[in-house]
Amino acid sequence: MIEETKKIKISDYDYPLTDQRIAKYPLKERDQSKLLVYKKGEISQTHFNQLPAELPQDSLLIRNNTRVIQARLHFHKETGALIEVFCLEPAAPTDYQLNFQMKGHTSWLCMIGNLKKWKQGTLKSNLTINGKPLTLTATRKQVVGTSHWIDFDWDRDDISWAEILEVYGELPIPPYLNRKTEESDKKTYQTVYSKIKGSVAAPTAGLHFTPKVFEALEKRGVEIEEVTLHVGAGTFKPVKAAHIEGHDMHTEYISVTRDTIERLLAHPDKVIAVGTTSVRTLESLYYIGCKIHEGLAQDSKDIHVEQWEPYERKENPNKEEWAPTVVLQSLLDYMDSHQLEVLHASTQIIIAPGYTYHIVKGMITNFHQPKSTLLLLVSAFVGEDWKKMYDFALNNDFRFLSYGDSSLLLP
Repeated sequence: MIEETKKIKISDYDYPLTDQRIAKYPLKERDQSKLLVYKKGEISQTHFNQLPAELPQDSLLIRNNTRVIQARLHFHKETGALIEVFCLEPAAPTDYQLNFQMKGHTSWLCMIGNLKKWKQGTLKSNLTINGKPLTLTATRKQVVGTSHWIDFDWDRDDISWAEILEVYGELPIPPYLNRKTEESDKKTYQTVYSKIKGSVAAPTAGLHFTPKVFEALEKRGVEIEEVTLHVGAGTFKPVKAAHIEGHDMHTEYISVTRDTIERLLAHPDKVIAVGTTSVRTLESLYYIGCKIHEGLAQDSKDIHVEQWEPYERKENPNKEEWAPTVVLQSLLDYMDSHQLEVLHASTQIIIAPGYTYHIVKGMITNFHQPKSTLLLLVSAFVGEDWKKMYDFALNNDFRFLSYGDSSLLLP
């Protein structure tokens, strides 16, 4: 099965998406977006504010509470050249919250725009924060994979890195919007429940939710839990290889509380994931639990899911022993024995046709780019019906990508 999946041709996951179909801005009212409903092969449409009526009663909705940071920094060299430094993930310290609290110095892995103009030397920018001057410098140290390790230093020990990003940074909206970030994006490109800073892209399926929708969900008896997955720039990385075996998935960092895992155990067949980030988090939890169940998780480096790991596992004849409830209970026991209230892990999981879903029974997701890993994830969930869904969306004037419309998938 793994060889079949690796040989998938990305060209088979294409569809005609013109620039006119891409929503450049969100609707004024988030929950007035269209909602395509896919239930057991049947397709219909409504509006997102009707989502509660479409969900099975007693569902458990899992949303990603990550918050997009203002990760783009602009420096002008003395020559006038503009250098963009795009902060992807913390390098030292690697813990997001600790890094944001740093004062005077921090290090991040970054992408560099106009790199050819920054051969050597330190970039400098003079800022004003809280009415006081501050000089921020950026120094290139080394190349790490496809990223650059950048040391940031500033001459104020009463200002945190988080404050600098908040004042000086620019929110990184997706490149396919083909426009500059505007002041309104600071609000509209965040979910109403975002709180844990760290993403460089929004978990866009969550952008449709409003307090009114959550109120209606509560009345419907739908429970809500949260996970954290910080979305990296790799989410926009196109699949350039002809077959997906040539595509390297980026690492994403996840955090899940003990309470959330308990709630998953209590709703084994009713889990609805809000967005592909929640899907990847939940399905990664299963494989982390498998390692623990097998006694293979000796330290933190084992709390990681490799790209092809789900496909490389041998099928165990005793399926009951590997049921999601059994595996999640092993994960819970591990957390108890290590006195962990929050599980911190990382994942490179790729979900593509040939993948078997273990925890997610339904998902809410936007309409994704042609030839993307996100489209592969949807196809793994609904099979070839993804084509029928996307044809319906194209024929009924749905809006596409981050600020576009949404779908509810209940195979």
